[in-house]
Amino acid sequence: GRPQRITNFSYISNIPSVTSALTVASSARRDKTAPPVVPAVVRPNEARRIVAFLVDDLGMSFESMAQARRQLRKYIDEQLQPNDLVAIIRTGGDVGSLQQFTNDKRVLHNALEHLKWNHCSRTGVFVFAPAGREDDLPNCGGVNTVSSLRAFRFVLQGMRYLPGRKSVVIFSDNLPIERQEPGQFNSLNNRGQSGNGSASADQTSDAGFDNSLSYAALLQKVAEVAIRSSVVIYAVDTRGLQYTGPTAADRITYPPRDRVPPDQIIGNLMQARSRALLAGREGADMIARQTGGFLIRNSNDLGIQRVMDDQRGYYLIGYRPSDQTFNRRFHQIKATVKRNGFTVRTRAGFYGVTEDEARSPELTPHDELSRALMSPFGSNEITVRLTTFFANDATAGSLLRSFLYLEARDLTFTEKADGTHEATFDLSSIMFGDNGKVVGRLDQTATLRLRGKPYERAQREGVVYAFDMPVKRFGAFQFRAAVRDQSSSRIGAAGQFVEVPDLRKDRLALSGIVVHNEEKLPAQPSSIEPAKPDGDDITAGPAVRQFRQGSNLIAVYAVYNALLDKTTNLPRLTTQTRIFRDGKPVFTGDPTPLDAQGQTDPQRLIAGSRLHVGPELSPGDYVLQIIVEDHLGKEKTRIATQWIDFEVVK
Repeated sequence: GRPQRITNFSYISNIPSVTSALTVASSARRDKTAPPVVPAVVRPNEARRIVAFLVDDLGMSFESMAQARRQLRKYIDEQLQPNDLVAIIRTGGDVGSLQQFTNDKRVLHNALEHLKWNHCSRTGVFVFAPAGREDDLPNCGGVNTVSSLRAFRFVLQGMRYLPGRKSVVIFSDNLPIERQEPGQFNSLNNRGQSGNGSASADQTSDAGFDNSLSYAALLQKVAEVAIRSSVVIYAVDTRGLQYTGPTAADRITYPPRDRVPPDQIIGNLMQARSRALLAGREGADMIARQTGGFLIRNSNDLGIQRVMDDQRGYYLIGYRPSDQTFNRRFHQIKATVKRNGFTVRTRAGFYGVTEDEARSPELTPHDELSRALMSPFGSNEITVRLTTFFANDATAGSLLRSFLYLEARDLTFTEKADGTHEATFDLSSIMFGDNGKVVGRLDQTATLRLRGKPYERAQREGVVYAFDMPVKRFGAFQFRAAVRDQSSSRIGAAGQFVEVPDLRKDRLALSGIVVHNEEKLPAQPSSIEPAKPDGDDITAGPAVRQFRQGSNLIAVYAVYNALLDKTTNLPRLTTQTRIFRDGKPVFTGDPTPLDAQGQTDPQRLIAGSRLHVGPELSPGDYVLQIIVEDHLGKEKTRIATQWIDFEVVK
């Protein structure tokens, strides 16, 4: 309530000065042979929009979920910028936060594929429960609003570790302030009453929240966490522009005219549905306004473009508060402009805590590694490069095979009496599945011992570690690895998107691609061991994938579940190699028959291709794509494709 002298006023742009001209057609998801797109490198100091699309599947109808999925896919295919850092998170199920932020369209499309109507939604199949049909009420009742708000709070708490100003876009049909059971009109319309009903409190409790008739206290906690985490909340009423009158799904009975006129029954129905529209978005509107965002309502395109445009930039205003400000209380802020015709949106205020009070406690070494594994920004105190691909072994089964490159100069070596140099580091790798759920983790401590020329070479070129992680599930995963030097506590991390096919379906599938210089291929690892320096160029191996002009690139992969000709007992496969740069083809090879003669396991055929890195491939980043076609297979399942990126250097 007191004017403050402004000491800083600046405009912060979230849009980079140079944007990429690379766009991807929405049909790319449907075309298996479409050129793959390598996501841009995520750096914490670059201007970007950091947005969590939080889909409240616990509070959305079947028809609203379909519309939300459609509009989010349109945004990803047509509007996602290379520097946007985006997560798509569902409230129903295990919720992760930081590890889901990405600019990789494959990860986002995989999240979209899991956006489905939740049978325990408090809203039910329809936006409005059909009148007079009790069998169409929500399966799990209307008591899971607290579960949605818990998920909101969890995601907001995780986002405080991301730099800068962040945004959450909440998609929901039903975020009320008052606690009301759904479907009051159904129990009242046959009696000719208005449909208001009495608000009954559900008895679901939450830590620090009373069991009153109001959600306002818990909504206030959500807004409080958002303010502490520098997050602006935008809310989207996913019901869009709705018709509130009777429909074919309603089963309306009319009492005798002398008791209740028919027009009154219809009027009561429309009034009840109009009230439900307003009540269902009151909570969303409240937390959006308190954090500096706004509510999108009555919009069938859900206003995603409007929300993203609003995050192109913001004004940053600073002032120097007095010592009395730091009293641990909430201080309201109000900003106004003198010029007419403008409105100002800000967060509702801030909490008066000192920097020492707000500072996070010191993390344990395990917590530091976990933070690096979950953060979308790769820690770079140790230079790390990761190549992970799927493979299936007749004995070991399905696994992820990883090659990890480390810059040896970033590690702390101790020289022993015999001239051996030792460096010890912790290595953690983790797999994240649907909605950020952890589906596998491997923690190791490794000691690197080198002496003489191998040590000197490692200091010049780095070292490569290789390891396997068994996989029990199929689908799309994010795989990440982090290294922590025990002596210096420096950390490096890297991640990759990996698809694990379901080989039980007998569909054509490919392993990942291993690329290497000339014809020397790396041994198949089964544990963490340092690569043996044998004269090969480490940078031209599978971990770094840098190839000089004039060299030969060898790509090796496995083909699974190929059908066999009944006459020859051999497959009829063709392979094709394509090279892309910036999404445009620079080389397309002719389809070549795969020679399977002499291979003993027809379900795991080893194939390869050789590419000469000629002068026409100028220095830069490229993508190598392999397309395999099974001419004995069905049309929908006869093509499989895989790709890997590499770099050409002088």
